[in-house]
This record gives sequence, structure tokens and C-alpha cells, in this order.
Amino acid sequence: MISRRDLLAGAAASAAQPLRAVEPETLASAAARAGLVFGASIDAAAFDDPAYFDLYRRETQLLVTDVALKFDWLRPAEDVWNFAPADRIVAAAKAEGKLVRGHTLIWNDNAPAWLKKLSGREIERVFDEHIDRVAARYAGALHSWDVVNEPFWPIDRRAGGWRDGPWFAAMGSAYVERAFRRVAAVDKTARLTLNEAQCDNDGDWGRSIRPLLAGLVDRLRDAGAPLHAIGLESHLQPKFPHNYKEFARYVADFGAQDLEVYISEFDVDDSVYPDSAAERDAAAAALAGEFLSNVLAVPAVRLIATWQLSDRYSWYRSLPRKHMFGPARMPRPLPFDDDGRPKPMRQAMIEAFRARAAGAGRPTP
Repeated sequence: MISRRDLLAGAAASAAQPLRAVEPETLASAAARAGLVFGASIDAAAFDDPAYFDLYRRETQLLVTDVALKFDWLRPAEDVWNFAPADRIVAAAKAEGKLVRGHTLIWNDNAPAWLKKLSGREIERVFDEHIDRVAARYAGALHSWDVVNEPFWPIDRRAGGWRDGPWFAAMGSAYVERAFRRVAAVDKTARLTLNEAQCDNDGDWGRSIRPLLAGLVDRLRDAGAPLHAIGLESHLQPKFPHNYKEFARYVADFGAQDLEVYISEFDVDDSVYPDSAAERDAAAAALAGEFLSNVLAVPAVRLIATWQLSDRYSWYRSLPRKHMFGPARMPRPLPFDDDGRPKPMRQAMIEAFRARAAGAGRPTP
């Protein structure tokens, strides 16, 4: 029998042990418990702002290269390759034990002037050269690559709804499959992703792109192209109608094809909300929560990345504010404010991650 003296001695020994600190819940830890990877895009601003980079340390498991690997940023001239910003992101991720998403190899938008001056045959040469060199440089270092970004843009009025630009002009729609095959020949580990915008909204714009993307995926799969994941940007825009239950069913269709789905550029356009920052934050959090509660019920969704973490560095801040938000009103689209303080959106995201972890990650009926 254990004596009273032994019990007291054991209790005293236990009391002498230092208490283990409880780690605070972060977006990354809450997402991980839900079987998700959480990350955010990052650029040089984060390295110049130590407090902001600390947010990435605490809150993310993955870094996205934002503009650093976009063609026009990487190659301002044909004979100039500016790898330094992307190299810095990859090195920082390795040092912090984080994953990296490459964004993006091929996009028809924002092509530099020098590329547009080339002949079709020269553009094909640059296309192959670019993919080979960039994919080889980061082979084995990336969780995933946005191989082709936003292939559809019906406003360009091209047959099939394709986005116009130098790659499409030179090769037609074949450029998409060509890109995936070429990357796969160089990088054997990255998840190769087709990234598209607007599909989350239920207006004419989103509804027009959804079947185009689904059709392209079917063609790539039928051709045996190395496609592993679909990125759905999800820059939520409350100015458009939405039906997130229906959108979740659309997402689930990709999962039925054994594709992963990434919510790849998440934020909320708050331009239609009231001027009060508190009211805007509450409305943005409610919309984010509604979206995630539906989409995260789809098991194929494996990753969510916000486009930056703090409002201060959001891409919305670079838009002409007087037309969208009024001359004195700053956008507030992200889970942290200008000073890195958490906003209601962060809590809404954590609650959605908790719901999935508790068993809500079932196929949407």
C-alpha cells in the first residue's frame, strides 16, 4: 500500500516541477489542428519592419512570395534576373522552419514592355527559358507553385474567356499545359497549382469563370498533365452577391478529382461597409466567418493564405482610394490592423478552424 507519507512526498515533488507554459493559440496552430496549413504572402516590407515579421513568426506556417517571383518583378529587362527578394523569402522560411509557396511562374497580366515587343517564336523561347531557370533554382524548396495564374478574364473578349497577353497571343490556350509539363520536368516535389480569381462571388463575373476553370481542369486531367491543386484566391467582395454553400459544392467537385484546394489569397474588400472602423471590422469578420464555415467543410481544402497579414501592407492600399474608399478612408481587409493588433477577422478565422477540427470538415451536401 502507498502510505500517506509517500503520497505527500509525491505531491511535494510534483509541486516542485515548473509549470509548462501554455502556448497561445495562433492562426497557424488552430489551422494545423484542423488539418490545414495557414500562411500569408510576404514581401520586403516585412523584413524592414521587425514587429511585422514577428507576426509571421507567430501566426504562419507558410510564406507566399507575393510579387517577388512575378515575371515583371523578377525580369524588368530580358537580361536582368532579380532573384534577391525571392531568395530572401526562401532563406527566411528555412531559418524559421516554414514552408514556401511560389507565386507565380506564368501570368498574362502585367507583362513588361520588352516581352511584348518580341515575336511569337521569341516569346515561346523566353517562356521555356524562364520556367526552366526559375523552377530549377527553387526545386525542392517549395511546398507548391502557382504555375499558371488567372488564365481567364472574360473582359478581354477572347474566345473561351481567356486572359489576353503575350503567352496566350504566342501559344493560345496550349501555354497552360506546356507550363505544367515543363515545371514538372524540373521540380519533382512542389505541388503544381492552377490559381484563379473571382470564383467565390455569385455574380455574373464569378459564374462566368467557374465553368471555364472547371473545363480547363478536366482537359488538363484528361491529357495527363501534372496538376496537383487548385488555388481559389477568395478576395471576398461583398459588393457582389454570394452563395458560399453553392461555392463549397463547386470546391468539392475538385476534391472529387483527387485535387487539393488552396484558398490562396484571402482577404475582404471592406469598401461597401460603413465608415466606422469597428463596424467595418465586424462586418468583414462576419463575412470571413460565413465563407470559411462553408468552404472548410470540404476536406479537399488543405491550405489558406491571406494576402499579407496587416492592413498596413495590403495590396488594397495601393489602389486609387478616392474611387473605392473615399480620400481619407484606409482599407481594412486583413486579420491584423496597421499596428499588428488582432482584429475580429482573426478570431472569426480561428473559430472556423476550430469548427473544422471538431468535425465540421465533411463534404458539403
